[in-house]
Amino acid sequence: RVRPLAKRRVDMHGFCNPSGFQRSPYLSARGNFANIFQGSTEEGYKAYHADKYDEDKNPNGIINFGTSENKLCFDLMSKRLTQADMNLMDPSLLQYPDWKGHMFLREEVARFLTYYCKAPAPLKAENVIVLNGCGSLFSALATVLCDPGEAVLIATPFYGGITQSVFLYGNVKLVYVYLDSKITGTNTRPFQLTVEKLERALQDAQAEGVTVRALILLNPQNPLGDIYSLSELRDYLEFAKRHELHVIVDEIYMLSVFDESATFHSVLGMDRLPDPQRTHVMWGITKDFAVSGIRFGTLYTENQDVANAVASLCYFHGVCGPVQYKVAQLLRDRDWINQVYLRTNHARLKAAHTYVTDELKTLGVPFLNRNAGFFVWIDFRKYLKTGTFEEELLLWKRFLDNKVLLSCGKAFECSEPGWFRIIFSDKTHRLQLGMQRVRKVLEEREQEILAEEKEQPCQSDQDGKADSTDEVIFVSRHQDPTCASSSSLNDLIGLLQQQMRSSDWLQKNTAEHFA
Repeated sequence: RVRPLAKRRVDMHGFCNPSGFQRSPYLSARGNFANIFQGSTEEGYKAYHADKYDEDKNPNGIINFGTSENKLCFDLMSKRLTQADMNLMDPSLLQYPDWKGHMFLREEVARFLTYYCKAPAPLKAENVIVLNGCGSLFSALATVLCDPGEAVLIATPFYGGITQSVFLYGNVKLVYVYLDSKITGTNTRPFQLTVEKLERALQDAQAEGVTVRALILLNPQNPLGDIYSLSELRDYLEFAKRHELHVIVDEIYMLSVFDESATFHSVLGMDRLPDPQRTHVMWGITKDFAVSGIRFGTLYTENQDVANAVASLCYFHGVCGPVQYKVAQLLRDRDWINQVYLRTNHARLKAAHTYVTDELKTLGVPFLNRNAGFFVWIDFRKYLKTGTFEEELLLWKRFLDNKVLLSCGKAFECSEPGWFRIIFSDKTHRLQLGMQRVRKVLEEREQEILAEEKEQPCQSDQDGKADSTDEVIFVSRHQDPTCASSSSLNDLIGLLQQQMRSSDWLQKNTAEHFA
């Protein structure tokens, strides 16, 4: 559970098959390590940029369901960012700023977070720091909170870019809190994070001589889409306080909760933080405002020692003056955000999510049904014959060969082979074509498995894997996946559609037959 990071990285590198790699004489040991630091996410990202789908210029190119970007609101954002109030070019914007960020922007961020995080008291601009993205914030925080070789706790599966952020600069390890999909007495939902699991991972790390300095929480969670309740957040923070751990809370999807049935609770909205001097909250505009090309992230911390230490690294991660001005103008336009942008964005996200999940139901594929973020966590285990990560990688490559990029579970350090993340925040025509390509791969794979089973009729199926004729339970927010009676109406419809597709019912029960 707490393998040395270098060894774990070699394992992951082998997963990406870096054949023929040779050490460069021009690089340090650290430079050589950075040179080979890649996973399936990076491999797929490079392939996508070399062969991007374009409806007119490259219709056979790769459709990107792997990179977590919101491509639904370019019309709204391009119009807002080009209005006259965005075009100020004051001399101060062209000069070196306070490395924490221009004060006018930090004041606007404090007001913005006070409002949308429902803070019980106004947040202070002096506690705000601005950097060029949350990846830089992870890097800076890991560097100032941990010494080289020390570690941070994080629950798996998690956004894999964090590994790169905390290690390449700070040489900080990650200790995994492994979660799984099983429902037990203490787990009321798949991949549920509990204090007991945190305690066990921390104890295991300490037993192996690893010093753990912090805990990372993603809320809403990427790739699961989970939103932590207030009681869960308080339990996690109390756990950290007991062990004197810093808590880094990444809330970058906080305004991308697209269904009214789900409620997001920010750590900054809590009446009392158990350990305010060790609680640090991150947010950025990249996801919630659909502008991943604008690198902007912000840290809120009451600990001035941490703030000043991070600020010393802002020299390397600053945001240019004109962009700071535009972001401040955007954040202060509360009427446009509430009445135009959020309403439209949430409606579009919900429609896109519904389309993709309906397609999955028709295919009979289980998934976690959540209402936050841009992604669906999908269970493709029934398409793995042996249930290994090697087979998962082959399925991932097969999707890529069929010109659709997904993210496989290994890229998120998932403990169970066969889980994939799919991004749904895209235009309808790309969703339709991408899902057609996904369907093609899955149907071909299903036929291959059926053919193999006919050749080996006595071979038993892998535990936890369903074939195409089994009842498929679609995992919803509080649903026990082992109990079909708790399925919602939509899930039941999807189940019936799958059963009809996987049987000869339609052939036997034609209109002529009934007549």
